[in-house]
Formats: sequence, structure tokens, C-alpha cells
Amino acid sequence: MTTTSADLRPAQRTRSARYRHSLWLLTVRDLRVRYSTSALGYLWSILDPLVMSAIYWFVFTVIFHRSVGENPYIVFLLTALLPWMWFNGAVSDSTRAFLREAKLIRSTMIPRTIWVNRIVASKGIEFLLSLPVLAIFAIATGAHVNVDILLFPLAILIQVVLTVGVGLIVAPLVVFFRDLERAVKLALRFLFYASPIIYSARDLPGGCGPGVAAKNCAAHLAAHPGTATDTLFSLHFWSAFNPLTGIFSLYRSAFFPEELDWYLVIVAALMSLVLLGVGWLVFKRFERDVLKEI
Repeated sequence: MTTTSADLRPAQRTRSARYRHSLWLLTVRDLRVRYSTSALGYLWSILDPLVMSAIYWFVFTVIFHRSVGENPYIVFLLTALLPWMWFNGAVSDSTRAFLREAKLIRSTMIPRTIWVNRIVASKGIEFLLSLPVLAIFAIATGAHVNVDILLFPLAILIQVVLTVGVGLIVAPLVVFFRDLERAVKLALRFLFYASPIIYSARDLPGGCGPGVAAKNCAAHLAAHPGTATDTLFSLHFWSAFNPLTGIFSLYRSAFFPEELDWYLVIVAALMSLVLLGVGWLVFKRFERDVLKEI
């Protein structure tokens, strides 16, 4: 008879198995607590992005008659807005990761990184549960899925690395600098508009603009020298150092293949790894001090 890790007692499991088991229990606990007192429960994870998308769709298609993004615009919006809500929610909640569970953190021997990772995991599950909204609008508007949808897992992986890294930086620092919680919320509000959510990275100065696929951008600029002014060190160039730009490029490529820009993706992956490394160092540097402070 084969014995699996699930059949073993906690003390008999490996350290990584115990960590994963504890992470899963805390993540499920988070979701239950969040929705147990709500009449709509899971539907809130759908209604929130749905209402936001409807507002931006109305503003930029009915009122301002936008000149950015792709059609169908509601699908274009959702492919960036849904992952943004994951990132925004996880980073915002990470500012209270230690303060909210202070007694439990002090009384357990679980690795402290789990208090950040469970937030990223629970918000990530909410993101996955909201994907049916994207599917419904894609079907309703006739958006075509292409082979680049296979890059969805890569986008999720890079976003997990990025979000965990930022969470590990923010969570311990807020314990010592309480004003940082408000500063993070202001920074996230700025980042929303600084990230290509309601527009495409190709719409930025230095990009190729609508109608030209990112992979054909270099050839387009060579064939049209007049459009190449301001390419180097332009907003498009610098936007790559916002990892969300490359991540959104991957998500959107499932429906808009011209959005896939490997330059943005590679820089996003590297920046995410750097932030994860910085986050790990910051967390380890302040871990003991945090336990004393809370």
C-alpha cells in the first residue's frame, strides 16, 4: 500500500510539504472568512471587475471615442484589469499582513513568509475565479482566441514572482513605518494609470501604435524612419521597467497576438526576479525585529 504525503502526520512530512499544507489551509481560511459573512460570496470576485470594466468601457468608447487599445475593447480591458486587481489587492493587503495576525504569528513556528504568500495565493484564486467573466465577454463579442493563450501560465508565474517580491518588501516595513500603508495605496493608484491597462504599451510614445504588431515594430520603424524619432529612451522603452507591462502583454496576446512583445516580457521577468531577491533580503533583515515590534 502506497503512502502519500497527505496520509502522513504533520511531523512526518517534509518541511516543504508542511509549508505547502499550511499555506493551503491559511489560503482557504482567508477565502472563507472573506465570503462567509457576504450574501453574494463568490459573486463579488466577479462583480467588482465587471463594474470597473463597464465604467471604463462606457467612458472610453461612448464618451471619449478612444483612439487607444484594441477591439473588442471590453476584452482588451479585462485581460489587464483582472490581473491588475490581483496585484493591487495582494499588495494592499500585504501592508497589514503582520499587523492583522499579530497574535497568531507570535504563537506559531510557521515560516513568516507564509503570511505574505497566503495573501498572494488567495488573491490569485480570486483572479482565477473571475476568468469566466473574461470568457463570457470574449464569446459575446466574438473575440478570437489564438495559440498564445498557452502563455497564460507563464504570465501567472511571472506575476506570482513579482507580487510575492513586492509583498515581502512592504509587509515588514509597514510594521515600522505605519505611514507607508497610505503611501503604498497612493503608489498603487499612480501605478494603475502608469501601467497599460486602459491603453496598450504600443500606444506610448516610441511604440508602433495601433495596427502594427509588436514583433513587426522594428521592421516598421526601419521602413518608416520618420516614426522612429523618440524610440530610444521613450515612454515605451521605460515602460518595460514596470513589470506589469510585460505581464499584461502576455495575458492580452491570447486574444490580441499583436500585443505580444518579448522585449517587455523578458524585462518583466528579470525585474520580477530582482524584486523577489530584494524582497527576500528585506524580509530576512527585518524578520526578528518585526516579531519584537508586533
